[in-house]
Amino acid sequence: MALTDISVLFVEDDPIFSQLLTDFLHSKGAVVRHASNGREGLDLFSELKFDIVIADLNMPKLGGLPMLRQMMAINANVPAIVISGNDVMSDVVEALRIGACDYLVKPVADLFIIEAAIEQALSQSAQHSAKVAYDPTDVFARQLAELSYQELNDNLLMLEQSAHAAKNVQQQLFPSSHIQYPHASIDYSLYKNSDVSAYFIDSTMVGEKHLIMYMAHFKPEDNSAAFGCVLLSSFINQKLKNFRRGSSNALLCPTEMLNYLNARMVGSGLHIITDMIYICVDLSHYEATIARAGTGLRCFLRNTTGLLPLALPDCQPIGSVLWSKPSVQKRQLAAGENLCIGTHHQEHQQELLNNHFKGLVFDENIHAGGFMQLDCG
Repeated sequence: MALTDISVLFVEDDPIFSQLLTDFLHSKGAVVRHASNGREGLDLFSELKFDIVIADLNMPKLGGLPMLRQMMAINANVPAIVISGNDVMSDVVEALRIGACDYLVKPVADLFIIEAAIEQALSQSAQHSAKVAYDPTDVFARQLAELSYQELNDNLLMLEQSAHAAKNVQQQLFPSSHIQYPHASIDYSLYKNSDVSAYFIDSTMVGEKHLIMYMAHFKPEDNSAAFGCVLLSSFINQKLKNFRRGSSNALLCPTEMLNYLNARMVGSGLHIITDMIYICVDLSHYEATIARAGTGLRCFLRNTTGLLPLALPDCQPIGSVLWSKPSVQKRQLAAGENLCIGTHHQEHQQELLNNHFKGLVFDENIHAGGFMQLDCG
């Protein structure tokens, strides 16, 4: 797939990198309009038609995130690729949630990576528009898959070798200990005994009336867990973007999501095994659908009498070649009932009952793991 006559809006305030990439894209046949700040980029996006947007997240006048948010409100069907430094992974996650389809990390060592990212983004956009299946026999698709696999391994190797890098990347993915939504709230505590947590939690609204929440436990419990967090967040954010485009409701179906996540984790070739509980709650009826993969996490119903474990049979974890299907339960939440996800450790359950919500904390005196709670009150 060539870039001939592809219209690109490139928003970047670094003049050297701007000229370098603009010249490269021109050599590939693309038509490039450059903006040196977010305000100028938004004005061009409002006035002209583009096939794709490439934008730095750190820009003057109007930052990349508010610019992207306004662009998605104008036309969510234009794919966007964001470029970020290593120290702003939290901004990358937010950009993917807003609607970006991919991200690149500076410095970009090979401009072919940008060309490949554009090709992939345009291919995915065309598939959503035409609602056609992806053709795995396509030559470029095979090349791109090989490139992506190599990049995954390169980044995993970097995180495995540097505990500091893994810690920094992971910490930026964790939310605050209390997340307030329009009709619900999430609170959590995760305890880690080393630089990197083998456990991860997240949640988000899907549309105006659904909320999803999940907790994951990665194995092996080493620096690769940080990359597991990045992968998991990216896969879920891709589905969130598809939902906003109107092309997929998979996020609202926990069984479908865990099947999808298993396929993606196995396909990554990184051999990361994941226990996970994924919950989707319809806040208009307070009906929850709960799916469980693996054996290490439990789901609890909390009320005035304490914690009631929900019956979700053990099954294979995400990433297992023996994967079959997750265990599932539907639950109608009554007034005063909260949904909780946690480990088997009694000390974690007691901390939950004591409402000790601390976010991500380092504590060598308590088992690694923790809990999260959904309160619809």
